[in-house]
Amino acid sequence: MYEAIIAILIGLDQVIKHWALNSLKDMETVPVIKNIFNLTYVENRGAAFGMLQNNQTIFILVAAIASIFGLYYIHTKKVNNLGKIGILLVISGAIGNLIDRVRLGFVVDYLDFHIIWSYVFNLADCFVVVGTILLCLYIITSEEKKDR
Repeated sequence: MYEAIIAILIGLDQVIKHWALNSLKDMETVPVIKNIFNLTYVENRGAAFGMLQNNQTIFILVAAIASIFGLYYIHTKKVNNLGKIGILLVISGAIGNLIDRVRLGFVVDYLDFHIIWSYVFNLADCFVVVGTILLCLYIITSEEKKDR
């Protein structure tokens, strides 16, 4: 069941990236909401915010290890729904970007929110960020229960 959810989320990420690669690559930026949100094609060869450019091997190893550990953890430990959703999102985002790195040598980014920051990101990045936040909430609430 967990693997099916991961596959669906990765599929959604890859379909959107395929569209961005084929539709946005030749355009610089497509304004969606003026001065707030654009669709902008970027080939990201680094990590979040463009850090550690051209270190694909490191990113591939980290994504693979995190995904394997996440699957192991979700299948062997008692985790509530908040923790499960967080883990599934992190794994889906990690594998979505891993596929790009292995297949293309870079990650396709396309979401460009000027109102937030000047970095372009993608759906897989959103999965990782939201999943990490949910995992933090899971850890905090689990620790509170242990303290009682």
